Amino acid sequence: MDEIKKLVEEAVSEINIAKDSTTLNNIRIKYLGKKGLITLLMKKLKDLPQDERPKFGALVNDAKNVVQNRINEKLREISEMEKRQKYEKMAVDVTTPGARRDIGHLHILTQIQKELEDIFISMGFEVVEGPEVEDTWHNFDALNTPDWHPARDVQDSFYFTENILLRTHTSPIQVRTMLQRKPPLAIVSPGRVYRRDYDSTHLPMFTQMEGLFIDKNVTVKHLKFTLEQMVTRIFGKDAKVRLKPSFFPFTEPSYEVDVWFGNTWLEILGAGMVDPNVFKNVGYDPNVWSGFAFGLGLERIAMVKYGIKDIRDFVRNDIKFLENY
Repeated sequence: MDEIKKLVEEAVSEINIAKDSTTLNNIRIKYLGKKGLITLLMKKLKDLPQDERPKFGALVNDAKNVVQNRINEKLREISEMEKRQKYEKMAVDVTTPGARRDIGHLHILTQIQKELEDIFISMGFEVVEGPEVEDTWHNFDALNTPDWHPARDVQDSFYFTENILLRTHTSPIQVRTMLQRKPPLAIVSPGRVYRRDYDSTHLPMFTQMEGLFIDKNVTVKHLKFTLEQMVTRIFGKDAKVRLKPSFFPFTEPSYEVDVWFGNTWLEILGAGMVDPNVFKNVGYDPNVWSGFAFGLGLERIAMVKYGIKDIRDFVRNDIKFLENY
């Protein structure tokens, strides 16, 4: 009996200081396993007198029950403790300020586009969009640029088939609009365009906005007035416009347009009076209708306005650059 009592006390003492379920299982094996210290006591039955065996067996079974019950109780205690520790780790202090998120803003080119759209809408223009994948007739031929024309060489770029390509300007939107509507009309057409250019001032994909105004008795003075309204609202009241003779297949006469900004003249866009051949191609009578057209790159406007030197900064996704605007 003393041996049994001593083993039970040792087992309970070890159980009491156990810190986890793994330790408890090792204790159970040590005392109650097939070769456990208490289990092996049953082998002594054969050495005892016949009349003492029942009492001894009962004592061993009672010892096993005491140890097993204490193990079960300790296991529940450890389980509750582990659960509390888990919940404590998961606990959130609702009074702690949350993580701050930086608030984003529109890309600089989107800002410029919206600013220009607002300016032209205020002058009675409508914003019209069109497909980026075009056919050569809408992109070139209808705009007085047949396949043999030298001016077409610098724009022939990204073709899917012989007659399907990524548009090289947003002028096809003007053609499509004129085919669908009768004059007078006043539209601006923003969107991405594609050409085989790539350097510090040119990209193979850039954003353009073109304007078209058609009515009776439209002259260059209407064109210049419209451009002056645009540049003074974009660059400030001191900005001025200068027209220099140039050449575009779809306008006659044609002009390169400079703006006086930052105490210097800077070229910002091309413009001109719509060529009569373009009117004929869309079914307008050039003896009745006249108009002007212009085209500008949003990147160019942003570079002039903000002094940006490299057009590639617009597409590099540099956070430091974008945060400046």
